[in-house]
Amino acid sequence: MSEDHRTLDRLSQDLDWNLLRTFMVIAQEGSITAAAARLYLTQPAVSLALKRLEDRLGRRLIERGAGAFRITPAGEILFHEVIDIYGAISRLGPLVRDVNDEISGHVRLLMASRIETRLLDHVLREFHRGHPQVTFRIDVMSSADVHVALQQRVGTLGICLLREPIPGLTSEVFVHQTYRLYCGPDHRLFGQRSIDVAELRHEDFVSFTSDQIDGVLSPLALFRAREGFAGRVVGSSTNLEEVRRLIVCGLGIGPLPEHIAARDVESGLLWQLPPPEGIAPVDVQIVWNPQGRFNRAEKAFLAAILSQIEDYEADARLPDLLPKPLPA
Repeated sequence: MSEDHRTLDRLSQDLDWNLLRTFMVIAQEGSITAAAARLYLTQPAVSLALKRLEDRLGRRLIERGAGAFRITPAGEILFHEVIDIYGAISRLGPLVRDVNDEISGHVRLLMASRIETRLLDHVLREFHRGHPQVTFRIDVMSSADVHVALQQRVGTLGICLLREPIPGLTSEVFVHQTYRLYCGPDHRLFGQRSIDVAELRHEDFVSFTSDQIDGVLSPLALFRAREGFAGRVVGSSTNLEEVRRLIVCGLGIGPLPEHIAARDVESGLLWQLPPPEGIAPVDVQIVWNPQGRFNRAEKAFLAAILSQIEDYEADARLPDLLPKPLPA
């Protein structure tokens, strides 16, 4: 690099804006005295600032002395450049003040199938009203796939089942739900009352692929093992809607979240089986990776969900919970 280039590089890093502004005012006023009055400085201070600028640039900018005052060609070039810089700096304040603080960005939600709660619907509705520029993508997948995706920082947050804490991920109970056993209208037990659990032990069974001792629905597997269920597992799926379909179609009895099955029970598509207290509580969790690089929209949405549940004890976070309105 040549000496001139090194000098210019240092100049771009070290040049003081106050020196440039002082030179601009001198050029506009046509004298050191008038510039000093406008800047509320002494004449020696203004003269010293001009000299320091000329020394930095290595160029004479103004010819002065014996009543003469003339801007040099180098000074003319610098003056026009400084005018542009001054205009840009003058616009900074209004530009910053006029910036709309509206949040924008993209939020990706990873969800287990058929998450039904008015709490989530409420947050989505109110968040969209408050931040209409934010876009969403919701991917439905198994809870295990949600865990892996969050570990890989693929999505913003997951709403899914979680058997136990996963290193590197943070979770919070979103809603409580209880799984119960049901059968469809074609099943021999449909409509029967006073059924004993022992009568179910040899019935064909429909369930979730994660209904395993080491799966996220291990409480269901533990129930079957404890009660001695020995019937064939004739159908399974990772998707709650498909498990529901298999039960309604009469392939076997099977577990569903109580609040999901409630409408089908009321309409005659499902019949609730014992035990009356249900099989097991299996909570839906909010899961996120605290090491993820969240954009403003992702941070705001996660905060919105957490703010909606923080005032409710875990036992009160029911699927049909209608939360308080989001703050304006």
